[in-house]
Amino acid sequence: MAHTTLSSIAMTDTWWEVSKMPDLTGKTAVVTGANSGIGFETARAFAQKGAHVVLACRSVERGHAARAEIADAHPDASLEVLELDLADLSAIHWFADALKDRHDRLDILVNNAGVMHSPYRTTQNGFELQFGVNHLGHFSLTGLVVSLLTRSKAARVVTLSSFFQRQGRLDFEDLQSEDDYDRYRAYAQSKLANLVFAVELQRRFDEAGCDVLSVAAHPGWAATNLQSHGVSMDGGRFRPLVYRLLNHLLAESPAYGAVYVLYAATAPDVVGGRFYGPSRFFEMRGPPTELPLPAVAETDATARLWQASESFTGVQYDFDVPLA
Repeated sequence: MAHTTLSSIAMTDTWWEVSKMPDLTGKTAVVTGANSGIGFETARAFAQKGAHVVLACRSVERGHAARAEIADAHPDASLEVLELDLADLSAIHWFADALKDRHDRLDILVNNAGVMHSPYRTTQNGFELQFGVNHLGHFSLTGLVVSLLTRSKAARVVTLSSFFQRQGRLDFEDLQSEDDYDRYRAYAQSKLANLVFAVELQRRFDEAGCDVLSVAAHPGWAATNLQSHGVSMDGGRFRPLVYRLLNHLLAESPAYGAVYVLYAATAPDVVGGRFYGPSRFFEMRGPPTELPLPAVAETDATARLWQASESFTGVQYDFDVPLA
């Protein structure tokens, strides 16, 4: 499996480069979906900078293959593979318990894994697949490990959204898209939910006096298997072919896309509750920048989504700040 390395990317037009990432020695980072694409490149960069990286992967076999590839390039990398199926609440609870058994704090959580433009499917718990994995899965994961985040000094949570969030609408009467399913509309809603969640999470961190930053980021258009995997679930050949063609014509490499996630996760000027991504070409490439929040992220819809997510998952956040 060949990858463009972060060090080989020509980022001459940017005011932030991966080389500016701080040393992460002593830090622990969790990256969901770390076996491929943006997640793999993010995990590799964290490991290269000295962090202990937990590769949270649905397939342990693919996770170990990714671990071996990173270790081959960086023999001193500190890496760990833990199984995580975001489509199953019991599996998320298992992962959180295992993480807390092995670690006493968490410095960086990257909510990266996702499903895109799939036909109508449901998770193990009956949630519409895209909303269930992309939003509810990461809402649950973050809530179950929030105590590890609050034990760290200046921890960060980076939740991946997308430029497709612009087409999203939070339909509180049908968040599970049961009445009228459209794969593209459901994906856009899930990515808007990711962004709204990141904003509300920061508000709640601030309210609780927690020294944790929550931000949203999106990687522009990066050529990963995310685009073709979802549309191939119903066995059709035309949509995957179109996505592969568009990737060839328009997309950047996963390593390039990871730059925006790494910026959000490590740059010192990042502000909690904000949204970061590419600044040029319809937010597909260019220097990392702060992007405008959608209007809905500045309304009571953020709290409504939070309450709905608690109701769906049964996960409630404990923001208790440990005594110094």
